[in-house]
Amino acid sequence: MKFRQIDIFKSVRHLTADGYMNITSMMEKNDISSSGTNIQEMHEYAIAVADAAFQDDDFKKLLNDPYEKFDVVIADLYESEIYSGLSFLYNCPMIWSFSMGAQWSTLQLIDEFTNPAYTADYLSANVPPFNFGQRLQELWTQIKGNYIKEIITGPKAEAVFGKVFEPILAQRGKSLPIYKELMYNASIIFANEHHASGNIPSLPQNFKLVGGQHIDRPTKPLPKDLQNLMDNAKEGVIYFSLGSVWKSKDIPKPIKEGLVIMFGELKQTVIWKYEDDDLKILPKNVYVVKWAPQPSILEHPNCLIFITHGGLLSFIEAVHYGVPIIGIPIFLDQFINTNRASNNGFGIKVDLSYNVTQDLKVAIQEMLKDQKFTKKVKYLSSVYHDRPVASGDELVHWVEHVIKTRGALHLRSPALYVSWYKKMYLDLIALAVAAICIVTLIINRLFVAFFKQTMNLVKIKRQ
Repeated sequence: MKFRQIDIFKSVRHLTADGYMNITSMMEKNDISSSGTNIQEMHEYAIAVADAAFQDDDFKKLLNDPYEKFDVVIADLYESEIYSGLSFLYNCPMIWSFSMGAQWSTLQLIDEFTNPAYTADYLSANVPPFNFGQRLQELWTQIKGNYIKEIITGPKAEAVFGKVFEPILAQRGKSLPIYKELMYNASIIFANEHHASGNIPSLPQNFKLVGGQHIDRPTKPLPKDLQNLMDNAKEGVIYFSLGSVWKSKDIPKPIKEGLVIMFGELKQTVIWKYEDDDLKILPKNVYVVKWAPQPSILEHPNCLIFITHGGLLSFIEAVHYGVPIIGIPIFLDQFINTNRASNNGFGIKVDLSYNVTQDLKVAIQEMLKDQKFTKKVKYLSSVYHDRPVASGDELVHWVEHVIKTRGALHLRSPALYVSWYKKMYLDLIALAVAAICIVTLIINRLFVAFFKQTMNLVKIKRQ
């Protein structure tokens, strides 16, 4: 098996948002909310990353080599379809890998976007069933998102697409394809979600839910120190991590000090993923690690609670291992993930504010006292594991299927070949309106003619 890796980080490093992804700065700006995300900025950021990636010297060397051949292209789908040009360049099928779930803007690449009356945008905190106001919010989100994509950021993406692929294709005697046609040419989309999370709309057959495919089987063993710590935790373990992007070290100092005191008052052992050495004095029950083997910790039977930022990978791992969560969402889909956990009965949401320590303490006490959270997540975990094959094996199967069938065209939705006005029967409505107008006009003219004739007869009789 041949494997070659081209690291393009050196070319996109200047675009990384390390300064922005700081908890303290976001709290000071009062920017902790799902509604604070600017979708246009996300589109433009994705376009800038793609542009920088294609300008990487090592990547350009690969692209400009006419002897390179591939059986399939698998690209990350993040608010830009510029990478679809790779499938045309290498004359092979295209597969998108989407880090979220059944998102309307993603589904329309292979079928059509979902009805906003019962499906939420991944940046929304709304969970179906929606009330009237929430339905309006989701409808407006789709209208605004489509407008931004079509009118504002779409032309920018198309310009980058042309700049990257036109000279390469010209060297090979090919013309640049139409971007807005090529972007709908994917064979399959892999989505990082699973039915156990609930509230998933009907999906086309080439939209595959492979949530959990990132989890190793079997789970790697814990390091000896953590293994001994968790084995000897008679009152159980509470695990606290804000993921790989958000850093606990960036939490405002007063909150960190409050958390240390609050954790120290618990009977349970606390494992805290904390990336610095500035916590000098810790209670005996608080154990700090700079990097945590999260799946291995969650798998341990003594892990009682997972305090998380609510990222989708952490959400899936909690369901996989059957551990209830307390979610402290910060950004993007973390709000809807946390709300879904709460609505499904295995999570509690805590807002990230300067009162988070007290709110978190109340949530921990509630979850330790009431076993309903654990029972519900254990049930959902059984649902999650009751599948014909593991998600990783399913992913491999479908990749091989796309290659064998040269694009799996038999899985494509007929919705792709139907114009939007035909889907809404606007042509039929127009025809019906036209027919009604014509009939009305005819009846009106007949009536006028009849009325005139009648009046003429009346005049003749009077004479």
